Amino acid sequence: MEKDLVKIYKTPRLQSPSLIVGWQTRDVGKLGSKVIDFLNEKLGGQEIAEIKPLGFFQFGGVRFKDDLVQVPESKFWACEKNNLLLFKSDEPVFEHYQFLNSVLDLAECHCHAKELYTLSGVVSFTAHTSPRRILTVFNKAELKERLQGYGLENMTWEGLPAISSYLLWLAKRRGIPGVSLWPVIPFYLATREDPKVLKLTLSFLNRRLNLGLDLGGFDLEIRDQNEKITKLRKENAEINKYINMLESGLRLDEGEQLKLTREVYEILGTKERTSDIDVTGNSSPDGPESP
Repeated sequence: MEKDLVKIYKTPRLQSPSLIVGWQTRDVGKLGSKVIDFLNEKLGGQEIAEIKPLGFFQFGGVRFKDDLVQVPESKFWACEKNNLLLFKSDEPVFEHYQFLNSVLDLAECHCHAKELYTLSGVVSFTAHTSPRRILTVFNKAELKERLQGYGLENMTWEGLPAISSYLLWLAKRRGIPGVSLWPVIPFYLATREDPKVLKLTLSFLNRRLNLGLDLGGFDLEIRDQNEKITKLRKENAEINKYINMLESGLRLDEGEQLKLTREVYEILGTKERTSDIDVTGNSSPDGPESP
């Protein structure tokens, strides 16, 4: 491991932990960052290391969010009681191979990680009333067999790979089994949090890794979101028509998609600009732009 790339704060007491990776860049439904934050909070994660940003990220401009400067961060946390290693980061702009190898160097050499899970949301052209699904890409058939019975579905896609796919490939070369989890999120919830898909994703991790999490708090958020959208449908016939079309398996055109997204965005409250994530017809209905 190149010590000049990774700053280590402490050596955690972990025994062949599972590594969970969440990306903040193009974070559909804030899935990756929210899952990592929830696990950190509930499981008492302690920051143990970070990858230094110099050489991996652009510093020519500054991003702002909620009037605060956003600096790229790539941090590791250890949840010792649950034998879990967490990593949350922006996607690197430069030197992807070196960056991803640094992630695996820390996980393998410093923590002896036994398996890998990556998190990324998928924009889907389905209604919010449809059941959420988790699509998957595995790097080893053995792990796929072990996860039979968890309700996961195979992802089919042809196109340029996403950063999680590169990380899976590098992990496979090191003999680390891994899976990319791609939970499906309705396009008009992509710029916000989707509590239904957050609960589904955390339920899988809870069961798989025996984390003992209480996920009941999401039920109130799910009910609140559903009630607000139901109210919107009753008050706006056009929006009700669009959602009915989605429930019937019909596709909306780009203008209809944008109108539905803006109306739902407004009734649920503003947290992100609708332009932050592409919610028009540029993604596969059942997969990301690049898995």
